[in-house]
Amino acid sequence: MSLFSSDVEAAQALKVQFEALKKAIGSVIVGQHDVVDQLIISMLCNGHSLLVGVPGLAKTLLIKTVADVMDLSFKRIQFTPDLMPSDIVGAEILDEQRNFKFIKGPLFANIILADEINRTPPKTQAALLEAMQEKNVTAGGVLYKLPSPFFVLATQNPIEQEGTYPLPEAQLDRFMFMIHLDYPAFEEEINIVKNTTGAISASVSKIMDAATIAAFQELVRRVPVADNVLEYAVALAQKTRPSNPNAPTVTKQYIAYGAGPRASQYLVLSAKCHALLRGKYSPDIEDVKAMALSVLRHRVVRNYKAEAEGVSQEELIKQLL
Repeated sequence: MSLFSSDVEAAQALKVQFEALKKAIGSVIVGQHDVVDQLIISMLCNGHSLLVGVPGLAKTLLIKTVADVMDLSFKRIQFTPDLMPSDIVGAEILDEQRNFKFIKGPLFANIILADEINRTPPKTQAALLEAMQEKNVTAGGVLYKLPSPFFVLATQNPIEQEGTYPLPEAQLDRFMFMIHLDYPAFEEEINIVKNTTGAISASVSKIMDAATIAAFQELVRRVPVADNVLEYAVALAQKTRPSNPNAPTVTKQYIAYGAGPRASQYLVLSAKCHALLRGKYSPDIEDVKAMALSVLRHRVVRNYKAEAEGVSQEELIKQLL
C-alpha cells in the first residue's frame, strides 16, 4: 500500500478518516448513525448496499452526501417500469462518419444511486446485476470496464408494492447489506425541520478520494482473522439452512431457504472492517454479531408458517445469534 508506510499507520488513518466522514455526513444528515456506519463499511469492503425505508427518510440525500464527502462521481437513476437496459448501460449510435459509436450510460460512475430498484422490469435488473457482479458491462458484443471504485447503492420502498417487480434472490444476494431505515426520534426530527426550513443550506467538505478508498479496501482484506471467528461466521450462515442436519429447530420450523456461502464471506469481511473502525487490529465474535442482521436479513427466505405467524427475518436471525 503506497499511501501508508505500514498497515498499523493505515489502520490509524482509517479510524481518523472514518470519524471525519461521519462528522461531515452528520452536518447534512441528522441521526441515522448506524445506517451511515453500515454504508461506509460496505464501501470499504467493496460491496453494494440496499436501503429499505418508507418515503421521506432522506435515503437519496444520504447517498448523495456520501458521494460528495468521498469525492467520487455520482449518478442517480430513477427506476421506472419502462426503463430499458440501454437506458442505464448506454447505446451505440451512428456518428457523422456513419460509424458506430458507444455512448456511455449513467452506470459509468463511481456511485450509482438506483432509486426504487424494484420498479423496473427483470431485463433491466439483469443488466444492473452484471454490472454489480462483474464490474463491467457488455454492449454490442464489446466489454466496457466500469470506473473503480464502483458501488451500487439502491433504495426500495417497503410499503407500496403495486407495479413493482420483486428483486430475485440471485440479485438480492449480490447486495452485501440490506440496511433498514427507521423514522427519526422526536429530537432528531426537530433538528431536521430546523435545518431544512431555514435559509442556510449545509455544504460538505471532501474527506476521501478514490485512491484512498482503494488503499483502505486492500487493508481490510489483509486484516488477520482468528480461526474461532471464522468458524463462528460459517456456523452462523449454516444455521440458517433447513437442509443442514445441525440446523436448530427454529430454522427447520420457519425458514424455507437459508444464506449461501457469500453470506459467510461478507460476515467475515464486514467484521474485519467493523473491528478496524473501532481501533482493533483483528475482529472478534462481537464484530460478526454486529454485522449479522445487515448481511443475513435479505438472504433468509421465510416459509409460509413464518409469514402466517408474522415471524420476521430479524426475529429469526436474533434467535440464531
